[in-house]
Order: sequence, then C-alpha cells, then structure tokens
Amino acid sequence: MNHAVNIHPTMITALLPTSSSMLRNVILAVLGSVLLTISAKIHIPFYPVPMTMQTFVVLGLGVAFGSRLGAATVLLYLAEGAAGLPVFSGTPEKGLGLAYMMGTTGGYLLGFVVAAWAVGLLAERGWDRGFASTAAAMVIGNAIIYSFGLLWLGSLLGWDKPIIEWGMTPFLLGDISKIALAVIAMPLAWKALGKRKTKN
Repeated sequence: MNHAVNIHPTMITALLPTSSSMLRNVILAVLGSVLLTISAKIHIPFYPVPMTMQTFVVLGLGVAFGSRLGAATVLLYLAEGAAGLPVFSGTPEKGLGLAYMMGTTGGYLLGFVVAAWAVGLLAERGWDRGFASTAAAMVIGNAIIYSFGLLWLGSLLGWDKPIIEWGMTPFLLGDISKIALAVIAMPLAWKALGKRKTKN
C-alpha cells in the first residue's frame, strides 16, 4: 500500500520560489523573530485582560513558513531571548534571559515551538486553504500552547493552585478572536496569491 503524504507548497514557497532557499530561509527566520518581538510588545485593550498578537504570529509563521522553518524561526526568537535580548512580553521589566524563560511563561514559550511545527505540518497538508480546516489547525496550535503552558505552570506553582483560571481562562476570548482572524486571513491570502499567479 502507498502511504505517501501529499505535501502542499507553503505560502512562502509559493510566494518566493527561489533557488537560494538557505539564504531566503535565514532572512525569513530573522524577519520572523523580529515580528514575534513586535507582537509580544503590543498590548491591545481587551476583556478580561489586554491581548498581544504573539500566538497569532507564532501560528501564522508556522502556517506560512511550514513546519521546519516555522519551528526554526521560533527557536531563533527564543535563542535571542535566552541571550538576554528584551524580545519577550514584559522584558526587560520582568527580567531577561534564562531567568525570565524559567518563570511562569516558560511553558508557553516552549509550546510556541511545538505549535509552529505542528500547524506548519498541517499547512503542508493543505489545512490552510479552507476556512474550516484553518480553524481546526489554529485550535490545535492553541491547544498545544496551552498544554505546555499549563503543565509548566502547574509544576512551577503547584497543582493546588487555580492553574486553569490563571493560565488559560483569561486569554480564551482573545484567542478565539485571533483564530477568527486567521480563519479569514489565511484562505483569503491563498486566494489573492492564486489571482496574482494568474495575472503573471
């Protein structure tokens, strides 16, 4: 039996089909890490807590870049933070480097890498082409981030604490809004890319 998986081109390979892929990937990873930093620093007023766009960018990079480059971009971002650059939300006020990463947000940061890889894998199977499949990919990505974040938080603070109420409940409405934005943006981006190719 043939179990070969049909790999679809990611958005970035469809947009930039260049032969010098190594140089392209390095540039994209650096630009992606900058975008992650910006998304961590912008706080949008929201209920019940202010919202950043970081999870949207993490999952968006995974979808657009694919599993390997998406995960590598997030790893570069974490390496920048580990080196002491103020790339994370709340830095430098809440600390820098590994000391910050070992705090309460450490699990979420680790979850970013796995989630970017996972949604990139789904995008390589065409999940970012339709509204329903994009929604499913985003939900899976968010679930991965929450799983790592809550496991870390519970291990750090103790499972007798209200971990779900601290680490997930306040952010659900914001994440639902970001999923809705992704569901609209990703398929429309593919549609626009298809029209661009047709014109060319």
